[in-house]
Amino acid sequence: MQLKSILNQVQNFKGFVYQSINWNKQGAEPTLDIRIVPRANSWAQCGQCQCSCAGYDTQPDRRFEFIPFWGIKVFFVYAPRRVNCARCGVRVEWMPWAVGKHRLTQTFSWYLADWAKRLSWKETAEAFHTSWYNVFHSVEMAVQWGRQNQNLEGVGAIGVDEMQWQGGHKYVTVVYQIDAGCKRLLWIGKDRKEATLNSYFDWFGKSRSEALQYVCSDMWKPYLNVIKQRAGQAIHVLDRFHIMANMNKAIDKVRAEEARKMKADGYEPLLTNTRWLLLKNPENLTDKQDIKLSELLQYNLKSVRSYLLKEDFQQLWTYVSPYWAGRFMDTWCTRTMRSKIEPMKKMAKQIRKHKPLILNWFEAKGEFSSGIVEGLNNKAKLTMRRAYGFKTFKTIEIALYHALGNLPVPKSTHRFF
Repeated sequence: MQLKSILNQVQNFKGFVYQSINWNKQGAEPTLDIRIVPRANSWAQCGQCQCSCAGYDTQPDRRFEFIPFWGIKVFFVYAPRRVNCARCGVRVEWMPWAVGKHRLTQTFSWYLADWAKRLSWKETAEAFHTSWYNVFHSVEMAVQWGRQNQNLEGVGAIGVDEMQWQGGHKYVTVVYQIDAGCKRLLWIGKDRKEATLNSYFDWFGKSRSEALQYVCSDMWKPYLNVIKQRAGQAIHVLDRFHIMANMNKAIDKVRAEEARKMKADGYEPLLTNTRWLLLKNPENLTDKQDIKLSELLQYNLKSVRSYLLKEDFQQLWTYVSPYWAGRFMDTWCTRTMRSKIEPMKKMAKQIRKHKPLILNWFEAKGEFSSGIVEGLNNKAKLTMRRAYGFKTFKTIEIALYHALGNLPVPKSTHRFF
């Protein structure tokens, strides 16, 4: 089968025909030039409104890059017609294989965008002998199309979190859909202020926001305020992941302060190299760590008492009834406030303050949690680590939507990948 026949099967453009295919040796490397011409007696379409119009004149040849063939660059070569549109005036005609003045065919753009999910943008550009900018433009095109055509109906549970994307306390707010059948990035915004999350709810729409059933977040006050105001009917869950992460930070602070004090007072450095003994779950300890922890627990240290308070608190997640879980929390907070360990007392105050939101974890029966959000955040961080040299928010935004947005793609006559 001739190459023109194959192209007619996989890339057939109404009103245009493939005239010839030439081996071009004029550049630094040979290319395949595929000449496209208008079908006889066909009308051109206005590049702005796409209505059929009379011709005006013809411009010089333009070259549009197509998918490489055996590592050989392939170009569509076409001399665009200008049309005299009654509505728009003189315009360059609409060409179905390209958008505007871009010199990549749409097929090649979608091809690059698909590979950019599997490789870094730099690696994609090198693999297909094109530029980094062409890959970026392709991903940007795919994200714009996908965002315009995505289905936002039926979103019942969302997770809200912040993520650092640059040094100097530069954060982004991310909102994920965390329903059982669909987990994806819905929205990303710069910073982690109330105005940021309000922008999400403005974009999502009032009716969809009022239909939310569950919202998961951490204890960041701006998020709590906005969620209460914009999605107050939803069950707002503060789950075990963030609570235990905060408790580990408190224990680590106690251990660090106590270790410094013991060293200054000339005592034996019992807390040296014990950080992970106190922060890990017991089932994740190695045999050597397990023995060392058993020895450490024999001492009456603030770090040890803090660790025992944390392990005692883990019983909370075994409850089924919110009522009895609440009773347990009250007892634990009272005992912790009497411990005279300031970081742990601060943690107890936090738990008392957010008690209703923590108990919502039991109302949701543990089905929705921010642990899902943290898993998606890890994928987002991996995307950013692979994004060599991304310095602007726009580029990070496009990369994350592309990798985690589960965006739709248009139907085509043939899949090239």
